[in-house]
Amino acid sequence: MDSSGTHKPFSSFAQAMNHLGLGKVVSARPMIGGDINHAYKLELADGASVFMKANSRDNADFFRAEVTGLEAIASLKVLSVPRILAWGTDDGQDNPLRGPCSFLLLEFLPPTAKAPNYWEELGRNLARLHLADCSSIVKGFGFPSDNYIGATPQRNQVAASWVDFFRECRLRPQFQMAAGHFTRGQLETAENVMGRLEEFLPEPEKPSLLHGDLWGGNVHTGGDGQAWLIDPAAYCGHWEADLAMTRLFGGFPRKFYEGYHQVNPIPSGFSRRLDLYNLYHLLNHLNLFGSSYLGQVLDILVTYK
Repeated sequence: MDSSGTHKPFSSFAQAMNHLGLGKVVSARPMIGGDINHAYKLELADGASVFMKANSRDNADFFRAEVTGLEAIASLKVLSVPRILAWGTDDGQDNPLRGPCSFLLLEFLPPTAKAPNYWEELGRNLARLHLADCSSIVKGFGFPSDNYIGATPQRNQVAASWVDFFRECRLRPQFQMAAGHFTRGQLETAENVMGRLEEFLPEPEKPSLLHGDLWGGNVHTGGDGQAWLIDPAAYCGHWEADLAMTRLFGGFPRKFYEGYHQVNPIPSGFSRRLDLYNLYHLLNHLNLFGSSYLGQVLDILVTYK
């Protein structure tokens, strides 16, 4: 997969809409969403709707990364994602925000009831995604380009070893950004834990494509009543890292894990590694949101030191 994705950026909102053959925007209704981008439901003159994300013009790379991640998941034909319509930048007033911006246009997914087998089917399909061959995306652990975990740059330099990748592209950059939160002794403990990762984390038989930011807010109900994935921080790694994050903020329903286990059995040792995988996300929250996450990070370091 080319690191720029198959959807090339447009240089104006009007150019994107004309290319898509979409009609005039009659309203842009703000929607509740994440804290990084603004989200809108665009209602068109013909009655159709489009989902639009917007940010400053300087932050267009957020959308380049999101497009590439959605393309990667869609390419394996296992789990559904919203259809990518267009992305790009606009310098002028000819867009719904009436000012310079970057934008991403996606298929609009209207509110839909969950199918009765929603959670177990998500579990089974996530397992199938993890078992699928992702060598067409990248050879090894990583991704063709860097992307973002939330608003934080996420390094994806390809490595032959999962443990090396997790150390150098996940934990170490986060510890470096968070250094001011720790004492010298705590940073020495962090170095000790990173130096001994091989004692805790197994090398998988092969890389798996991961969503990368798999919490409940990034699972959306599609028109078929099934779970669709949104807002990926995609890369190829050990599938346990994706599964661990589903447990970070209260966990998914039990049926999800039962469905996953039916397709890709979860080893008993996973529970001993779960916190170490989630150390990455807790460090990221420490860097993004401040010291309220420091205690959880230190508890994990003490566990594995």
